[in-house]
Amino acid sequence: MAKKNKKDKDAKKARAAEKAKKNQVKADQKDKKKAKKSGFEDDDDMDIEEVLANFKKEQELFEQINIESVERPSRRINPCMIENPNHGKSELILFGGESTNKDTSTTQFFNDLYSYTPENDQWRRYTSKNSPMPRSSAAMAAHPSGVALIHGGEFSSPKQNTFYHYSDTWLLDCSTKEWTKVEQKNGPSARSGHRISIWKNYFMLHGGFRDLGTSTTYLNDCWLFDITNYKWKQIEFPPNHPIPDARSGHSFIPTQEGAVLWGGYCKVKAGKGLQKGKILTDCWYLKMKADPTAIRWERRKKQGFQPSPRVGCSMVHHKGRGILFGGVYDFEETEESLDSMFYNDLFSYQIEINRWFALQLRPQRKKVVRLNNKSSKDKEKELQDLLNQILEKANLNDKDDKDQEDEDAKAIETELDRADHDTSDSDADDVEDAKEKKEYKVLTQLPHPRFNATMTVVNDTLFIYGGVWELGEKDYTIDSFYSIDLNRTDGVTVLWEDLSEIEAAKEAGIVDSDEEDDEFGDSDDEDDGEEEIMDQKLVAEEEEEEEEEEEEEQVDEMEIPDPCPWLPHPKPFESLRVFYVRTGATFLEWAISNNRDARGKHLKKKSFDLCQDRWWQRRDQVRIEEDKMEELGGIGEVIEKDTSKSTKRR
Repeated sequence: MAKKNKKDKDAKKARAAEKAKKNQVKADQKDKKKAKKSGFEDDDDMDIEEVLANFKKEQELFEQINIESVERPSRRINPCMIENPNHGKSELILFGGESTNKDTSTTQFFNDLYSYTPENDQWRRYTSKNSPMPRSSAAMAAHPSGVALIHGGEFSSPKQNTFYHYSDTWLLDCSTKEWTKVEQKNGPSARSGHRISIWKNYFMLHGGFRDLGTSTTYLNDCWLFDITNYKWKQIEFPPNHPIPDARSGHSFIPTQEGAVLWGGYCKVKAGKGLQKGKILTDCWYLKMKADPTAIRWERRKKQGFQPSPRVGCSMVHHKGRGILFGGVYDFEETEESLDSMFYNDLFSYQIEINRWFALQLRPQRKKVVRLNNKSSKDKEKELQDLLNQILEKANLNDKDDKDQEDEDAKAIETELDRADHDTSDSDADDVEDAKEKKEYKVLTQLPHPRFNATMTVVNDTLFIYGGVWELGEKDYTIDSFYSIDLNRTDGVTVLWEDLSEIEAAKEAGIVDSDEEDDEFGDSDDEDDGEEEIMDQKLVAEEEEEEEEEEEEEQVDEMEIPDPCPWLPHPKPFESLRVFYVRTGATFLEWAISNNRDARGKHLKKKSFDLCQDRWWQRRDQVRIEEDKMEELGGIGEVIEKDTSKSTKRR
């Protein structure tokens, strides 16, 4: 009996072992199938080095940037456009945007990246799987460290029945054109129409809106993005501290102390379930501090001349001032339509003195600057000798770091070459370059009126891309690209322009309006009354009290106040190069007295930066003086007198 029980136990163990073996085979087969599906195989089929190599290959394909030369970007509106912040890199960068097909009434959004090099008139298109999703109306800014930050934006279904607002943040390496997504859950909320500026190691974000379908919510929060730790932090203001009203589409330009905010757009209640647009014209200064809890808003008073109220005209920063173009003003809004006025004027906002000035195009003329007796190179050498003497006298002449001195000298020469268009050497180079470049039409008047044009400044040249114009209830995209030399402001270079749709719309609009007058001209007064009731003018429920404007002394608009009268002043028709040769020693002494810790290798560059800032600070005033001189008699030639030799006059 015992023997039989032993046999049964052995048979049971054998069956259990067989079953376990079968289960193991099944499990191995199942794991193998899973591995094949996910791209992995058993160690017998693929070793670990091959697995890692495949991983690396997939990652490289994901991050691979495809570059192609193109004639120009495809037609679009509301893209982001910035200047490449890398030193010595003359390049414009454009990203995203949207385009509506007028035949199918469908909208397409883009996420391709373009670069434009003005020196060789070359567009390039960059595409990568590792790019932000397609969007328009996002906010983007560039930092001197060589990175650009983009946040938010909007996307819609092709028929625009549903909208989506992004809340993601991306960094762009402006050298390699590589994108990196910033992973942070508690950053700024989803929005469009907001603005980003820079201060030291921060990107600053303000405002924007969210379209909720039934209504639109406007925002007034302010955020900081620290490029040292890649983190967003919201600025918290004291409870009773005055802050700007919520808005979108405003201007937000950088300053040495923070950023200036101007204008914008929001909506206010105008009845049950109705909202009315409100155009803002106030100005605020965000005073930054190293401690975020000490950051404060300061409201700026309106002084002197002001641009007429408008929206869709965001400013761009250029050498201590803002440059504003175009815009639209809705002077009558009903539930069914808008009556609007479109602009194409150009303004300069002097940040330091808080004043606006109109920029007019000047007549083109050929101006020759000629140096008598001594060449420009000789005078520049004399200046360098004088600067070295000043540094040596102050015991600041650093002779050890020759590489840094050469690098600064090269940077100064590059800046002078950019600003100086009139030396004989640069003219010769320009002739050679012109043979390879296309010839473009130059307008003597500003481009067609529009709003939401995209702008940036590269090497003192303002670039204006696209925009929108309306007739009746229809929007017309303006496919165009212009440049204006902010040094000369003597014309608008048309890199391309397509106004065919607008011209056709204007002609059709004239015909339609004539037909409507004939058709409805004999209608009864009762019908007119019904129409008025059906489409009433929208009025805000709670109109804010009009701002009390303080009476100020009338300022002569032909004289621009000088915030730094103790510094040398540029002469009419004096180029930056000539101004630097004449005043470089004064600015070096100024740099030494204001930068006690700086060493000689940095002071020369610092003094040149001060000189360049001063030249641009007084550029508008000097332009006024030049115009006065030209009115008295045509100026065809400017001769720089050699003051090294005295001459007698009898």
